[in-house]
Amino acid sequence: MAEHELAGVWRRIIRGDGKSWVVFAHATCVVLPAPGPADDLAQQAVDILREYGPLFAGSAAGDFGTLTLEPGPGWVVYGHHNDVLTYVGPDEITGGTDLEVGLHGRAKRDRDGRELNVVHVEDKRVA
Repeated sequence: MAEHELAGVWRRIIRGDGKSWVVFAHATCVVLPAPGPADDLAQQAVDILREYGPLFAGSAAGDFGTLTLEPGPGWVVYGHHNDVLTYVGPDEITGGTDLEVGLHGRAKRDRDGRELNVVHVEDKRVA
């Protein structure tokens, strides 16, 4: 999915006009609800995802939950950090069960947490 498409997906998903957020290459989004005026949003998101993105066997990093987007299409997979979310589109999986969606989203988050490739920064701070 292209950067502008990912940004559009997350604009549709995120509730609250005042939240800044950062999207990574594999559709993981880190929401930054109250960054400081001088904060580097991309760096702050990288720091969070570096810690909370990668999977580690036997840790809370393996836990996940799924939310079906209404209206759709797609799902959001969440994990052990409330502000780290991953989008899974309907074209990415075949079945659409919570387990399939969750495992796929968790794998995408793991990849983003290791690669740390920022593709979009949405800065909603008031100047």
